Amino acid sequence: MGEVKGGWMTTRELENQTKTTEEARLEYILRLADNALVLGHRLSEWCSNGPVLEQDIAIINTALDQVGLARNYYKLAAEIEGGERDEDYYAYRRDVFEFKNILMLERPNGHWGDTIARQFLYDTFHFFLLEELIKCNDQDIAAIAAKAIKEVAYHAQYSAEWIIRLGDGTEESHNKIQDSLNTIWEWTGEMFETNEVDDLMRAAGIAPDMDEIKTLWHDKVAQVLEIATLEKPEDGWMQTGGKMGVHTQYLGFILAEMQYYPKTYPNAKW
Repeated sequence: MGEVKGGWMTTRELENQTKTTEEARLEYILRLADNALVLGHRLSEWCSNGPVLEQDIAIINTALDQVGLARNYYKLAAEIEGGERDEDYYAYRRDVFEFKNILMLERPNGHWGDTIARQFLYDTFHFFLLEELIKCNDQDIAAIAAKAIKEVAYHAQYSAEWIIRLGDGTEESHNKIQDSLNTIWEWTGEMFETNEVDDLMRAAGIAPDMDEIKTLWHDKVAQVLEIATLEKPEDGWMQTGGKMGVHTQYLGFILAEMQYYPKTYPNAKW
């Protein structure tokens, strides 16, 4: 990691680090895993809190899909490292600054419309990303992506249908989902942000061209929002930092809850 001054590294110091292709591959896989784990945990908070029983079950199934995807990526990371770390270590033993998930996914759920807005924007991105990863030069990543894309295609359809239902529903539902989209929009840019890890992975034929993913995402989002009679927010300044381990305060609370028992009883066997 390089020298840490006073326990912190500046953004410039983080950006100036150099990595080998294998180090970048490991970080890229952990980034994919962290996205899935953090989103899965957030969605699990809807258990018994959904607006109706059917949607309560549906959103929890999505959470389970995300956690299962995280496990597959973490298992691959453990194989690459070839040491004592396993999937539980990556989820329960790492600190905040070791997580590389995008910031949007650690934000609180808010009301149902807030969650749906976040889910729709991420699901759409995730689907197009997996489509490209299936074709990548890394057979292990491609296999995980091929297994996950069927579930993610359903997630994307589910959240898009909810956007349309809320946007083209009552005046109240329309206004609330529009406000949700407007609020979350500034967190979407990080999905397409690239750094040294992405550059190395693209050169290795693993990571896709994020500009192409962004174009596909924008077109699909615009299409769905038009059907939903909603306005697509304007691009502007975007929140970033998660891919470099710089997070909002919300991730600390997520990890405090998620990691409590493993850290309190490290030798417990279930």
